[in-house]
Amino acid sequence: MPTRFKHSCSAILTLSLLTACASSPPKNATARIDSQSKFYQQLASTPLPSHLPIPVKGISADQLTDTWGNARSHGRSHEGIDILSKRGTPVYSTTDGIVSRISSYGAGGNAITVVGYALSQHYYAHLEGFGKYRIGDTVKVGDTLGYVGSTGNATTTHLHYGIYLSPNRTAVNPYPYLR
Repeated sequence: MPTRFKHSCSAILTLSLLTACASSPPKNATARIDSQSKFYQQLASTPLPSHLPIPVKGISADQLTDTWGNARSHGRSHEGIDILSKRGTPVYSTTDGIVSRISSYGAGGNAITVVGYALSQHYYAHLEGFGKYRIGDTVKVGDTLGYVGSTGNATTTHLHYGIYLSPNRTAVNPYPYLR
């Protein structure tokens, strides 16, 4: 295959991927999940626990810092907490749930969202890599979702962890849940 043709195909493929990834993701990620499934109904009817396990291997509650609400670029507020750890450290699910989204673009970089109890959305961002799960898969507390990284707009290796409550995807501070 001529080199010029290979470069043209590569450029077209790259442009196609960028175009496909450039569209805004849906705000309600649960739309991809079968809302009639028994497990989904169980999640919907079970309240969000007041205590959740820390999602990063080897991190204890006294190592957490409440970064909720801190100022971010473009006038934004921080809708989660940052948990510092070494690159490649396993990231665990804090809830039983269903993987509703896996993405590799935007400010969060490599990120995965799990719909959990009370249809809360648990967002894990800046991952170095992903675990074995795909959209629609069920996960249990403690399952490895990915690995700590610095993708997206991260300036150091850490996990950004956020919780959003249904029905309006309202962000809540995860720090009290992890204490």
